Amino acid sequence: MATSGEALNASDYIQHHLTNAVMCLADGEVAFNYACQDAGFWSLHIDSLLFSVGLGVLFLWSFYKVGQKATTGVPGKFQCFVEMCVESVDRIVKESFHGRSAVIAPLALTIFVWILLMNIMDLIPVDFIPEAANRLLGVPYLKIVPTTDLNITLGLALSVLVLIVFYSIKVKGFGGFIKELTLKPFNHWALIPVNLVLETVTLIAKPISLSLRLFGNLYAGELIFILIALMPWWVQFALSVPWAIFHILVIVLQAFIFMMLTIVYLSMAHEEH
Repeated sequence: MATSGEALNASDYIQHHLTNAVMCLADGEVAFNYACQDAGFWSLHIDSLLFSVGLGVLFLWSFYKVGQKATTGVPGKFQCFVEMCVESVDRIVKESFHGRSAVIAPLALTIFVWILLMNIMDLIPVDFIPEAANRLLGVPYLKIVPTTDLNITLGLALSVLVLIVFYSIKVKGFGGFIKELTLKPFNHWALIPVNLVLETVTLIAKPISLSLRLFGNLYAGELIFILIALMPWWVQFALSVPWAIFHILVIVLQAFIFMMLTIVYLSMAHEEH
């Protein structure tokens, strides 16, 4: 399992698996990885983008195909899975979302399934795809779990923040949104600066907490898999299988929490009081 670890010491092996395939524009030329150290913001984690977009396309294509081939008779196993996901998310939205919007249920379903697929990549042996990419394509660095990249989780969370602000303004009006930021929790003009600071911090804390919770749990799980891969082969199976079984709960739970909090935040944005 730790094939690439044979030529590296433990510290280098861990660092290698935690390094993204980075592409940047350095001195007018495309560069990769360590040549991008001084590129700052203008760099792309191409592995995270590749796997996240690819899994998103896989989700859309597979669910679309199921919708096209859905039958009223005895459904297939995958159709049953899709129907269970749709019905469960729809029930949760009806119970938790107190506004009126045709967007929330499809959004919640997309968030849950997409994040679940990205998290499931963590169950693939840590050396399997990166080692194949290195030998076949000459790609030295490759992280296959997009949710272990803070850029991806923060991007998802910032998208939720944009929707929160959008629906707050749409439902309450721009004036109502400003009043919510300036006259809560203390309804007095003299405390507007205090309210503005408190409400702004609360608003910003929502995407930060969403992104860090998802990133932290998946990053820690990936790190444990990497540490297990450093052990002798006869120990790896004994440790990796129980951890993988436990990690399945983490994978599903983190996708559910992200979806649930998104529904709650958007429900709060629709509440006019």
